Amino acid sequence: MEVSKGFAKKMTGVVLTSVLLMGVLAGCGSKTSSDSGSATKAPQGTPAAVEQELTGTVTASGSSALLPLVKQAANDFMDKNKKVTINPTAGGSGVGLKNVADGTSDIGNSDVAAGDEYKDKGLVDHVVAIAPFAIIVNKDVNIDNLSKEQAAKIFKGEIKNWKEVGGQDAKINVIHRTDGSGSRKLVKQLVLDNAEFTKEGVTQDSSGAMKTTVSSTSGSIGYIDTPYVDDSLKMLKFDGVAYTKEGIKDGSYKLYGVEHMYTKGEPTGATKAFIDFILSDEFQSKRVEELKFLPAAFLK
Repeated sequence: MEVSKGFAKKMTGVVLTSVLLMGVLAGCGSKTSSDSGSATKAPQGTPAAVEQELTGTVTASGSSALLPLVKQAANDFMDKNKKVTINPTAGGSGVGLKNVADGTSDIGNSDVAAGDEYKDKGLVDHVVAIAPFAIIVNKDVNIDNLSKEQAAKIFKGEIKNWKEVGGQDAKINVIHRTDGSGSRKLVKQLVLDNAEFTKEGVTQDSSGAMKTTVSSTSGSIGYIDTPYVDDSLKMLKFDGVAYTKEGIKDGSYKLYGVEHMYTKGEPTGATKAFIDFILSDEFQSKRVEELKFLPAAFLK
C-alpha cells in the first residue's frame, strides 16, 4: 500500500507538471500572435504609429502681385493633401499684414517688409520669391523707354503730355494703386525717391484691375508685376534697360520687390506644411519661374 501511495503521488506530480507546461506554451503562442499583429499596426500613441493625414484650412490674404504664385501653390498642395483647404485672397499688402497681425488670416502676403508698427506683433517673415515689376503703358503710347527722372515726373504729375518725353501729343492718364499696395510703395521708393504721387488719375485696388484699366485706357501708364504682363500691354524699358532676370541679377534692372509671407509666430500644422511646400526645392526650382517670379534665393 505504501508503494502504491508513493507511486500515486509521483503520477500526480507528472500530471500537474504537464498541465503547467501546456499553459506556458499556450501563453507563449498567444504572445507571438500579438507581436505579429503589432508589426503591421502599432498601438495609438506609440512612436511606430502611422503618421496622421494632414487636415485643416489655411487662409492667406494680402498682395495681389503675389496672388498668382500663392494660388498655384495652393492648388498643387491641395492635390497632394486632400483634407487641407487653402483659401488665398488679395486686398493689398497692407491688408495682408493687418489681417495676420489681428489673427484674421493665417498668412499675410506682402510685397514689402512689415513696418515698425508691426515690430511688437510677433510676426515671422518667410521670404518666398523675388517679384520683378515694370512700368506699363497702353499699346497706343509710341515710346519704348522712360528714364527714372521722366517716370518720376509723370507719376508726380509734373509731366502731363506724352510729347514731353518723345511721344505723341496726347494727355497722360496715370493709373494708381491704393495706398495699402506694396507695388505702390515700391514705385514710390524706387522711382519717386519717396516723393508723393499726383492725386490726379484713376486708382485701382489690385494688379488685375491695373492691367485691365491700362490696357483699355488710351494714353495710360501704370506699374505692375511682370507675371501680369501680356500682349494687351506694352512694358517699357527703365533707364534704357529692358526687364530680364539677368538684369536683376547684375543690378542693371532696378525694378523688383521681395515677396514675403508673414505668420503670427512660428507656423504649425497645415500652415507650416504649406509654407514649407512653397520653399521646397520642388516648387522653387520649377514652379516659381514658370509663374514669372524668381526663386527666393535668386539674389543670394
